[in-house]
Amino acid sequence: QVQLVESGGGLAQAGGSLRLSCVASGPTFRRYGMGWFRQVPGKEREFVSAIRWTAAYTYYTDSVKGRFTISRDSARNIVYLQMNSLKPEDTAVYYCAAGPFNRVVVGTVDYWGQGTQVTVLS
Repeated sequence: QVQLVESGGGLAQAGGSLRLSCVASGPTFRRYGMGWFRQVPGKEREFVSAIRWTAAYTYYTDSVKGRFTISRDSARNIVYLQMNSLKPEDTAVYYCAAGPFNRVVVGTVDYWGQGTQVTVLS
């Protein structure tokens, strides 16, 4: 079993920045890729970014490329999502996710965090 706990959401002005954190725990989480998804009411949850624990390989959806950066602190078991140049359309609940990397990037996830709200004001 893998446990994921997000933090770092909140309010930001358009053009501003926020950093989300996801603390991972459990006996097998290092076997998995880690990702971030987001969801707005009435829409499906969408993939944002993913990273492998075992290698610094990252992947992003086109709408966040050049603005968001995913990284991990292996010693502290934390995955970050640094969000810069925020736009109002980035407003959503952001979820941390874990699963086989190639499946996470297509939205097939084994474990979810509880979500953290990000609101970007125009």
